[in-house]
Amino acid sequence: MQTSDHWEKVYQNKPFDSVSWYAPHLGESLRLIQKLCPDPTASIIDVGGGESTLVDDLLQQHYLDVSVLDISRTAIDFTRKRLGQQAQQVNWHVGDITQYDFGEKHFDLWHDRAVFHFLTEPVARQAYVDLVKRSVKPGGHVLMATFGPDGPLKCSGLDVVRYDDQTLHHEFGAGFQLMGSEKSEHNTPMGTRQQFLYCWCKAYAI
Repeated sequence: MQTSDHWEKVYQNKPFDSVSWYAPHLGESLRLIQKLCPDPTASIIDVGGGESTLVDDLLQQHYLDVSVLDISRTAIDFTRKRLGQQAQQVNWHVGDITQYDFGEKHFDLWHDRAVFHFLTEPVARQAYVDLVKRSVKPGGHVLMATFGPDGPLKCSGLDVVRYDDQTLHHEFGAGFQLMGSEKSEHNTPMGTRQQFLYCWCKAYAI
């Protein structure tokens, strides 16, 4: 099964609030975005935004240049419908992050909660990092949230890679300065707990 087929099946067959990564609001992400990018004119991309309410909260906080990418058109269509007229304020992208190209668009902040840890192949991770290098402005920020050292080994039936701040930063390497990290416990709709690692860095011209 192609990766896109897997995620289409997930979003077509599970209620939005029953998937393990669901949270009513991504409080940690929003707090860190506001810390790193307080300017409401900053260009922000939410990778793997899918059915997340982060885009709603960013609009609520008056951010003016918000983009969302997800591999699942079903997830994107769900969120666009939820937002109603506000959806017109968002730039929507559907595609595989390891094969995508934002063209001339560049971002002040790149946010990813729970996509990168699904990239178990080095070639896929390198393609991801190469896109970040092409897409984030020099001086911009990359905010990543992956499963931490004590996080799950699988999610949605797929293997994942767990990280600490040093191993995650190593994947990005030269051109990125590690600025900080923190761990967070996510309570899933099923009543289990998942450890997430939030890690943020600054991008420089290479």
